[in-house]
Amino acid sequence: MSLAVALHLLSAVIWVGGMFFAYMAMRPAVVEVIEASQRGVLWCHTLSRFFRWVWAAVILLLVTGYWMVFSVFGGMAGAGWHIHAMQGLGIVMMLLYFHVYFAPFRRLKQAVANKDPQEGGRQVAQIRRLVGTNLILGLVVVAIGAGGRYL
Repeated sequence: MSLAVALHLLSAVIWVGGMFFAYMAMRPAVVEVIEASQRGVLWCHTLSRFFRWVWAAVILLLVTGYWMVFSVFGGMAGAGWHIHAMQGLGIVMMLLYFHVYFAPFRRLKQAVANKDPQEGGRQVAQIRRLVGTNLILGLVVVAIGAGGRYL
């Protein structure tokens, strides 16, 4: 069980921490330092690397989460409200991530390939809004997971 817990927590830290860093630290710095015409290229390359880690995190969160639910709680009926809340919000986060990855991120990569900084900027703005939403959800999930049955 310690392996499942460790992998679950590390996956959440990588995903939510990565969104926090990108949204709260990198994004403001990019706006200050990088010319608008180059921001899409930078974000495309940065997100390409980060999203590989997010895919791994999503898979590990699902596998380890359900591993713990079925081995510790004997199934969903034995899980507390906080487990159900983490699962529900986590699935919403995953669906938002899938949308980001398969829609605006795909369009961002296309805009970069077409050397279209205006379209790239539009896609970065959409990704930023969705990542902001996912970051808030992620922080709520972390608080629920950390507080768990004590809330």
